[in-house]
Amino acid sequence: MARSLKARTETNGPPRKTGEGCFFVRPAEQVSRWITDHRPLATSAICWYEFLTGPVEEEAIALVTALLAGRILPFTEANSREAARLYNATGRGRAMRIDAMVAAAAIATQAELATENTDDFAPFVPLGLRLVHG
Repeated sequence: MARSLKARTETNGPPRKTGEGCFFVRPAEQVSRWITDHRPLATSAICWYEFLTGPVEEEAIALVTALLAGRILPFTEANSREAARLYNATGRGRAMRIDAMVAAAAIATQAELATENTDDFAPFVPLGLRLVHG
């Protein structure tokens, strides 16, 4: 059962503002504003993986690929070290592993992370994450 981009946008990823533009994991309303303002979007390879695992339609993949224009940032060794720091500092909850990776990538690019799931990322705010609610 593939969901449309609209459904995927409502449930899937945060945006972050970087030197590149915006960073997103689960698109939120803020992403629409950034698009309207013609701000370039970027995402981490971790977020891109989450998006592609769907369910998502091919048309949605094509649209987001065009919006990103190649700005899918690699998850580096430095990102791994930062994610481990975040994970350890927030109690090592199993559900926090991927969120720590997303937060680390956002922090590394000095991006704002926009998401509908602010509760999931709130523990990382005191550790350097700049969080924007949808």
